[in-house]
Amino acid sequence: MRLIDPDADLEFDPDSVYDGPSKSQKKREVEALQDLGNELVKLPDAQFRRIELPEELREAVAACRRITQNSALRRQRQYIGKLMRGIDPAPIQAQLDAFKGVSAAENAKLHQAEKWRDRLIADNEALTLFLDSYPETDATRLRQLIRNARDEAARDKPPKAFREIFRVIREAMQAG
Repeated sequence: MRLIDPDADLEFDPDSVYDGPSKSQKKREVEALQDLGNELVKLPDAQFRRIELPEELREAVAACRRITQNSALRRQRQYIGKLMRGIDPAPIQAQLDAFKGVSAAENAKLHQAEKWRDRLIADNEALTLFLDSYPETDATRLRQLIRNARDEAARDKPPKAFREIFRVIREAMQAG
């Protein structure tokens, strides 16, 4: 009988061998990609048209949006998941997060637009600063909206112009 010396150097150390992710981990990753594909299928039409996708994936998602039969729908979703494995899902996830408004950058833009709106309503000189920063903005329309928003606030009316100013500012920021 041969005894193994515990202090001897082993030629093969089982702890140093890494076979890659476990089967369970691979399955979780595949399911996450399928879930991302399902989010693409459930997008409203306007957002689906705006999102940037590889052509083959766009066609597969568009086909899935038209399918109503359950088993065909399941197969198409699996196919979308398969296509998702061949691409980098991070840009797609970032676009979906932006649509949901979860992106930190998107939140910062919204806060900046709110600050501009508040400054424009409170201070006449803010309009000049805003137009210097975003010269493509329709100055006449923005002046009229600011007057209307001030009037609405004074008369305790619903803030229709207030909201419209925010929309105009956001569009100007996205264009610029």
